This record gives sequence, C-alpha cells and structure tokens, in this order.
Amino acid sequence: MYKVLTIAGSDSCCGAGVQADLKTINALGAYGTCAVTAITVQNTLGVSSVLAVPAPFVAQQIDAVVSDIGTDAVKTGMLMNEEVVEIVCEMVKKHKLKKMVVDPVIKSHKGERLLSQEGVNKLRSELIPLSCLVTPNIPEAEVLADRKIKNLSDTKDAARAILEQGAANVLIKGGHRKIRGDGSDDALTGEVIDMFYDGKSFQHFRDKRLNTDNVHGTGCIYSAAIATELAKGNDMISSITIAREFIIKIIKGSAALGKGYGLANFTPQNMEGNC
Repeated sequence: MYKVLTIAGSDSCCGAGVQADLKTINALGAYGTCAVTAITVQNTLGVSSVLAVPAPFVAQQIDAVVSDIGTDAVKTGMLMNEEVVEIVCEMVKKHKLKKMVVDPVIKSHKGERLLSQEGVNKLRSELIPLSCLVTPNIPEAEVLADRKIKNLSDTKDAARAILEQGAANVLIKGGHRKIRGDGSDDALTGEVIDMFYDGKSFQHFRDKRLNTDNVHGTGCIYSAAIATELAKGNDMISSITIAREFIIKIIKGSAALGKGYGLANFTPQNMEGNC
C-alpha cells in the first residue's frame, strides 16, 4: 500500500488541514499518516485561535511514523513558525524523505496569519530547496516572490523567483484571482489557470471557473492529492492532472455547511472511480 505523510495543522471543522489531507489520501487509495503542527479553533467563518505544537513534539511524531510505517511521499501544510519549519527540514534530511510537496500555507482565506514572517524566511531558505514541488496560491506566491501578481506575465515572473529559491518545480494556483491574458487585453474571467514551471518551460492548466463559495480547504486537498499521486509513482504532470480532476469533482460536490465558505464534500458519489 502506498503511504503519504502530511505535516500540517488541525482544522476543527475538518474542511482543511490534516483532516482534509487524510480524507484525500484515503479517497485516492493510499494510506495517510500525520504529524500535527498546530491545533486551530476554526469554522467556515475563519480561524479564531491557534495553539502551536512544540517543534520537538512535531519531530517525535515524524520519527514515530517514518521509523515504523515509512512513507512514499510527504506533504507539508501549515507549519506555524520558524522552529517547526526548521525541525521539518531536519527530519526530511534525517530520514532522506523524497517526493515532498510544500503547500506554503501563510494566511487563511480570511487573512489570519498561519506562518510567521520568520517562518516564511526559513521556508524560502531551507524547506523549498528540499521540495519536489511548491504549490502556492496567488497571495502566497506574492509573499514568496515578494512581488504583486496581476496577470499571467507576473505569474511567470513569480514562478521564476520561487524556482530560484531552490524549488525543483512550482505550481501557482490561480483560483484566488481572475487574471488577464498574457500579452493580451482578453480577460480570462471564465477560467481558473494554474501555472506550472519546471525551470525549462511553462504549462498552463485551464478549466472553467465554478460558481461556488464552497472552497474551504481546497488548497490543502489539491496538494495532498498531488503528493498521493506522486507516491504511486506517477510523474509530476500526470500527478497534477489527476489531482486537478479530483479537486474539481470535490468542489462540484461541495456542501454549503456553516455560515461562511462551505466545505469540500467527500461523498461516495464523488469518490466513485477514484481509488
């Protein structure tokens, strides 16, 4: 059985974080393990409180899982602070972990800070160079690349900047902004465009924008799905393609639970044919 380790925060409404990752990994036919980095008090309206897990305890969780069960791929999400980022880097090197997807969770959808500035700096300098893929959304890419993104040309520049930080591959997710065409005045407002860059060429993944606000946790699910497909031995482009199809299916089946951004919905109907 393929195994995937998620290193991320806990979401009390189970729409994002470790809970969403584990549901995704399971739905795609692999076995998920976890190391919890923070406990959040949150619902669909936002994050109201966060309790950081001490970095040495995060390391113990990773040690316990990897030394016994092992893992075929790793996905990181919310890492909270510089100390946790540093300890994750140490564990990746210690256990020689490969196929690590870094989802640079910096702020929540509502803007609550989920990674300190010191943590961002450590992410750039130490964790990104250990990854096989970094998956920022547009606001996260702006932070990592230290520049504004208004169009596809800006997105390319940001991808280049992140790759220069040591990433093997970059996937900038376009769901947070309706961006305009590269070198054109044609507005692509009806599409979501994810941009992949491997240091040699760019590839665009395009799909119609879905008219829904039920998107809580979709970034976590997307990156966890990519990590799961990489664990199975699929190549990078195939893994992204399968994960993208998966997240579209999940969003289409999302549930309008709560009073804020609705939750991804892992129903039997959605999952049919995924394993």
